[in-house]
Amino acid sequence: MSEIVRFSVSVEDDLLDQFDRFCKEEKFATRSEAVRQLIRDKLTRQAWETGSHEVAGTLTLVYDHHRTQLRDQLMDLQHDNTDLIISVLHAHLAHDLCLEVIVLRGPAKRLQNIAARLRGLKGIFKGELVMASAEGG
Repeated sequence: MSEIVRFSVSVEDDLLDQFDRFCKEEKFATRSEAVRQLIRDKLTRQAWETGSHEVAGTLTLVYDHHRTQLRDQLMDLQHDNTDLIISVLHAHLAHDLCLEVIVLRGPAKRLQNIAARLRGLKGIFKGELVMASAEGG
């Protein structure tokens, strides 16, 4: 764990009021925790955009498991990318509807690519990739 460093920030009254409301609404314990989270979010987005940094994430898919060849295509893409896929959770939502949460880790660009390929398959109703930094801090 890194050492905590204190620094000060100067902001306008109205901006601080808005930030305090944000902290309260989002249930942050302190302003510092909110600032840390916002910084992490921004750095993760930056890593996501450059595509080169190591990130972790989840890809959530909702799909029709009766769709011809969809299950085989999902399996093939997952088996072809075992270096990125850490774990998979599969749940049955209804007779024809499944939810799959795929835990991924690797270079952001590769995770974006596998997510796009999986989301693009016929029979996928929803696909959402959520990213987080794979580095502590």
